[in-house]
Amino acid sequence: MSNTLRVAGMLGTVFESNFKHLSRPYKLNFSVTYMCQSRCVHCSIWQIRPKNELTLEEIKEFAKQNNYFRWVELTGGEPFLRPDIVEIAKTFAENCKGLYLMTMPTNSLCNYDMEIRKIEEILKLGMPHFVITVSLDGYRELHDKIRGVPGNYDRAIRLFKGLQELGKRYKNLVCTFGFTIINQNVGELEKTINEVMKEVGDFKYSYFHVNMGQLSSNYYANTGNNIVAPSELALKDINFMLEKLKTVRGGGFAERAKNYLEIKYLEGLIEFVKTGKSAVPNRDGELSIFLDSYGTLYPSIMSNKKLWNIREGGYDLSKMFKEYDSGGVKENYYTPCESYQSVLGAILKR
Repeated sequence: MSNTLRVAGMLGTVFESNFKHLSRPYKLNFSVTYMCQSRCVHCSIWQIRPKNELTLEEIKEFAKQNNYFRWVELTGGEPFLRPDIVEIAKTFAENCKGLYLMTMPTNSLCNYDMEIRKIEEILKLGMPHFVITVSLDGYRELHDKIRGVPGNYDRAIRLFKGLQELGKRYKNLVCTFGFTIINQNVGELEKTINEVMKEVGDFKYSYFHVNMGQLSSNYYANTGNNIVAPSELALKDINFMLEKLKTVRGGGFAERAKNYLEIKYLEGLIEFVKTGKSAVPNRDGELSIFLDSYGTLYPSIMSNKKLWNIREGGYDLSKMFKEYDSGGVKENYYTPCESYQSVLGAILKR
């Protein structure tokens, strides 16, 4: 399928989601592994010792049976700890003919040359857009302390610079920093960005994506962690980022659309921080769905509601969608993994 048709398909699905209930999600959030080298204070995934995670053959069968996703996020743990991460990406690129966007976070702690090489191999698959988010939760000393790994900041900066160089040859690459506001770094966003400006050439504020650290017993396994930032201080960081993004000009259609979506997301995040309620209806399991590395499906990364296991119930999810009523789950969260789709699904109503 041509890129033009993929773009049209994605836009058509988003437009449709503003007016009707979708029969199947267009985004898949897939944790390919729970292995992780970080020691983050705001996430306990790194304490998991995963066994019997989905094999490449199982993932291939899943992608073959459910080939309608237009947006696939391959997350972790650390996705690049899977030696077959390129093959996993290729599996979805080949089976989901309408795939418009693939996104992937990284802690930048894997071998630099290996990660750059594998990202280039994924870019060569020809998807219209491939977004890499490099985790960066503070300036040098702060980021290393939060992540529990000395030298992590410098590795994140090096990887981002390498991605910038790669982006000169591959126009379908988008790289960004991911800053999670938590109790340990609230109020430090502006200083972090100022430090990054000194390191990264051709800097734009759109290089930063900001979200709020939240508690999840299912995915992050962090419900006992003291990470939730005070609302008043968090709002200062979010408003700072929002105002800076509004000054960003230029770029192609995809860059402008990304910036517009980020602005709308941050406006909703402000409302969530103020009220504790999502700014848009959370359409769990309808617009997106979460698959963990053991084959279990949930409405979202924030939900504990087990819907299906592909090893037990089968790889074809059509039966699950017939039985699952997304209107019956009222989870209250606001995370980019799911809330981006909810924002898009209500964009004509706001």
